[in-house]
This record gives sequence, structure tokens and C-alpha cells, in this order.
Amino acid sequence: MTGTVVCAAVIAYGAGHAESVSHLARGILGTVAIYWLAHLHAVTIASSLTHRHHPVMALRHALGETWPIAGASVLPVGVLLVSSLLGADLETASWIAMIATIALLTGYSYLAGARGGLDTWGRVASAAAGAALGILVALLKVALH
Repeated sequence: MTGTVVCAAVIAYGAGHAESVSHLARGILGTVAIYWLAHLHAVTIASSLTHRHHPVMALRHALGETWPIAGASVLPVGVLLVSSLLGADLETASWIAMIATIALLTGYSYLAGARGGLDTWGRVASAAAGAALGILVALLKVALH
């Protein structure tokens, strides 16, 4: 989920500074990749130190644990690119991608609540918390532009 928030933050900032949709998409992918590599490095070191794993085993463990961060940008970037291919300009495509990202955060949070054994209201509260994160980033987008 953190990779999704990072992706949304890049959309929020980058939409006002990118030259094109492809420029923004590259910015999203590059930022999420660097964020993922930093997280991969941290988890590898932690696994090696905490569990006394050999560095290669620690890296394998970290890859398994952190790959969702790298994959977090696939849907928002896909929505951004498809919106552009369907004729949306950069600003419109970035808002469509932002809304898709908020929906993704809401869905992730609902599923986390369900898997955590929460009742219906707990799941709704969990989903609302995820949506709130996305809405905060959307408010940042409004404030920056």
C-alpha cells in the first residue's frame, strides 16, 4: 500500500511539472522503483541482522516481502496511459489516475480489514482510512496546482 501512496504523491506533484503523460509515467515508475530498491535494501539488511540470514537468503526473503511495492504503480500508470490514449490531456489523465489510486487504496484497506477478521463496520472503517490517505494526496494535488 505504501507504494500506491508514493505513486499517488508523484501524480499529485508531477502532473503540474511533467511535459507529457509519458514523462509523468516515467517519473512514477522511476520514483516507485527507487522507493522499492530502498525498501528492498532495508528489509535485506534487517533480515540478515535480525534472523542471521546469509545475505543471499536475506535478499530472497526481502524480494518476496517487497515485490508488491514495485507492482503498486502498474494500475495507476496503466490508467494514466489508457486515459491518454483515449484522448485525455495530462491534467485530466492525472485526475483519472488519482481517482483510480484512491479506489485502489480503498479496496486494499477493505480487504486488509476483511483478512484481519473485522466485522462489516470495521471493514468500512478500514476502507475509509485508505480512502482518506488517497484524498489527502488529492488535496495536496489541488494545493500544488
